[in-house]
Amino acid sequence: MRIFVTGGAGFIGSALVRHLIEDSGHEVLNFDKLTYAGTLSTVERISRSDRYQFVQGDVCDASAVGEAIRRFRPDIITHLAAESHVDRSIDGPQAFIQTNLVGTFVMLSEARSYWQSLDGAAKDAFRFHHISTDEVYGSLGEEGLFTEDTPYDPRSPYSASKAGSDHLVSAWGHTYGLPVLITNCSNNYGPYHFPEKLIPLMIVKALAGEPLPVYGAGDQVRDWLYVEDHVRALRAVFERGEIGRTYNVGGHNEKKNIEVVHTVCAILDRLRPRADGRPYTDQITHVADRPGHDKRYAIDAARIGRELGWQPAETFETGIKKTVAWYLDNEAWWRPMVDAKASERRGLAA
Repeated sequence: MRIFVTGGAGFIGSALVRHLIEDSGHEVLNFDKLTYAGTLSTVERISRSDRYQFVQGDVCDASAVGEAIRRFRPDIITHLAAESHVDRSIDGPQAFIQTNLVGTFVMLSEARSYWQSLDGAAKDAFRFHHISTDEVYGSLGEEGLFTEDTPYDPRSPYSASKAGSDHLVSAWGHTYGLPVLITNCSNNYGPYHFPEKLIPLMIVKALAGEPLPVYGAGDQVRDWLYVEDHVRALRAVFERGEIGRTYNVGGHNEKKNIEVVHTVCAILDRLRPRADGRPYTDQITHVADRPGHDKRYAIDAARIGRELGWQPAETFETGIKKTVAWYLDNEAWWRPMVDAKASERRGLAA
């Protein structure tokens, strides 16, 4: 099939592009604006494939989106392009409304025009797959899991913008008959993760000998999903998923943030010990919590397992070892971003 990927130079998008070129026969068009968190170095190793194309463009630019779709003639549009960092959404929500809401509207409008131009089998086979987050569901207590039927209750500008985009996709399916799919995933981690998110941030700050900032007590709970497991799930959904269906994708790995930080420190103690012989946990510093910080996320991924046969291949223990080792081996990739202040604290709502 021909797969149109928005945000294909970002963290999850690039993992999907690499997977599709290396582990399938699909053709891929990577449509990405190349913002601060998107770089073509994430897809460099597959960039010479004759099944890969790149177009630099903004999902809010209808003419650029429409032209790219008409030229490539996709069977599948997978929409991953988004502003995604909660702290940045607290400081500057406008960019999140523009990209995540307006951009999704533009993508839906152009996809619908293209889909209506198709005939027969091509029209029947077309899918618009929207990739979203478990943060749209709000915050859980000590018990329970998010299911596909959990009411939406977003708490941050980021999650509100993603909730709105989910509703737009669903509405285009119901109102216009556009064949849509939605996936909501838990916290991703793995190679090529921009070093402002928790796991890569802890790695690069630990190596620099800097304080490891843990928000509040660090007792917020997240379900961790290795990014390569996630993209296998995305492929299963757009290849075999039921039109109009939502699928939750989780790693079955609930961990408190402070546990994640301790695990990263322990791996670094083994693989790259500090010169003074002391543990990296000495660098942990508790800082002011994020405003409105959700307490717990946890995904029930039974539907995608039952209906599409997907299960995560990595445990948190195996995935985090691979991740830390990758950052140790690829400092040339992340060092320029750190030097450009990518790891500075944001989201204090001052």
